[in-house]
Amino acid sequence: MHRSLNPLMRSLSVLQRCVSTPSTAIVSCRMQSAGGQHMPKKLQGKVALVTASTDGIGLAIARRLGHDGACVLLSSRKQKNVDRAVHELRNEGLNVEGTVCHVGNSEDRKRLVDTALQLFGGIDILVSNAAVNPFFGNILDSSEEEWDKILDINVKATFLLVKLVAPKLQERGGGSIVIVSSVAGFSPFPSLGPYSVSKTALLGLTKALAPELYPLNIRVNCLAPGLIRTKFSSALWENEAACEHTLNSMGISRIGEPEECAGTVSFLCSPDASYITGETIVVAGGCHSHL
Repeated sequence: MHRSLNPLMRSLSVLQRCVSTPSTAIVSCRMQSAGGQHMPKKLQGKVALVTASTDGIGLAIARRLGHDGACVLLSSRKQKNVDRAVHELRNEGLNVEGTVCHVGNSEDRKRLVDTALQLFGGIDILVSNAAVNPFFGNILDSSEEEWDKILDINVKATFLLVKLVAPKLQERGGGSIVIVSSVAGFSPFPSLGPYSVSKTALLGLTKALAPELYPLNIRVNCLAPGLIRTKFSSALWENEAACEHTLNSMGISRIGEPEECAGTVSFLCSPDASYITGETIVVAGGCHSHL
């Protein structure tokens, strides 16, 4: 930036997207006022990696982290979805990159982490949001193959990604991990028994990881959304009987929106939550949320 530029021009120039070089990525995330003074947002200079972040709750989280100042690496299983989401968020002036990642594949997980390091020089935040649900019906009708897929993606892949990312957070002096579970982990959703069990496991994983990682200055917390209007949950809210059953168990009798989860994640990743670890925050309109 030339010294001859007036303060207003300096302010406008820092609105550009993060450049893809580790040495400048963090600096380029900063914002300046017209008077030349820094006005950092709560996640300014942080680098966030968000899985399954091209739609629904994941996209809303990526957008919110970006608006709160972070550089964000998006990921999804399909390149076209990554391209669409990156284009959408860049048009909002956010500092995002994207890459393809199937979290159940070890090579994809490693490439995801390596991509964040190459583009941004480090990782400060991990949001593990990827999940699958290939089964809908009575739990005793579920197959071994369906259980294997649900537990591999929803639970095991989450742990293995945390295991990869934790040393990178340590290198930055610490960081924040948010695992996306579900209120179904407390009170199973009708016809989603195996999925609900996997989400209960994530509540336990959060509790197990938090005390082991806090000595490294890494906080681990969990988000438990309720009935949120996404494609992933459409079987619940498009089915009138299932939707009515769920709404009747809520204090706020409406379907939630992805954006109503995103602010909670941003809070958990910010200095405002510096004394919070090992906790699960439920965003579910008042649904029953105790084991």
